[in-house]
Amino acid sequence: MLKEFRVYRQFVRINLLSGLEYKGWWLMIFQVLVATVGDPLAVILVFSRFGNIGAWSMERILLMYAMAFTAYGLGETLFRGFSYFPYRMIRSGDFDRVLLRPKSLFVQVSASFFHIHRAARPFMGLCIIIWSLVRLDVQFTFVNVMVLIFALAGGFLTYAGVFVLSSGVAFFTINALDWIHVLTSASREVVRVPTPYLPQALRHIFIFVMPVLVIIYFPAAAIGDWGGAYWRGWLALPAGAAFFAAGMLFWRIGVSHYKSTGS
Repeated sequence: MLKEFRVYRQFVRINLLSGLEYKGWWLMIFQVLVATVGDPLAVILVFSRFGNIGAWSMERILLMYAMAFTAYGLGETLFRGFSYFPYRMIRSGDFDRVLLRPKSLFVQVSASFFHIHRAARPFMGLCIIIWSLVRLDVQFTFVNVMVLIFALAGGFLTYAGVFVLSSGVAFFTINALDWIHVLTSASREVVRVPTPYLPQALRHIFIFVMPVLVIIYFPAAAIGDWGGAYWRGWLALPAGAAFFAAGMLFWRIGVSHYKSTGS
């Protein structure tokens, strides 16, 4: 495990240094920061015009959205290689070269692309989380902080699992991966809507299929004391780990069925 971590670190270091060779790398970070600031504006504008929706305030929605945004940003930053895998390795045939190296396939693919500007997403998300918690008068007790950390860890594993899952499916179909956006972009949009007002079918999908409400709503409700059993807030990490394990299963099935592109 330690050996694989060193390999991952070396890959990330190489990609990071190559990216810093471009003189305008800091502009890319600024661009992502501007985009991330603009994302919550729709929520702010709606609530400033119409006010609260029942017990749901702007701070509640921003907290949930920022948690999902941070988790997605961590997954995108650290597992960016799987996002590019269908197009940069399978379609081009570069995966054959990866198979020849006596190193972990998982580590090689996950660290094959690393963009420093993507780290701006989780950074901005954390800032919004802290601001929302302060506005909601949430006590920063040890238990609440641990629930929040477990939630972000579970969210990271969930979105990382989405990227791994899409790469596993790419072994069988390269051009039909648009559905994967339902598990990324759409899942982040769901948390902008007060959970009790979601249709029951959507709630079931985003609890039992893509567990975004388990990793976001349950922990937020626990630390914010919005009702419901507190223990549900601890389900985020197990749910994220289970989803990631399912993604890894699809990945291994795909690798076992891979046919070389030939010379």
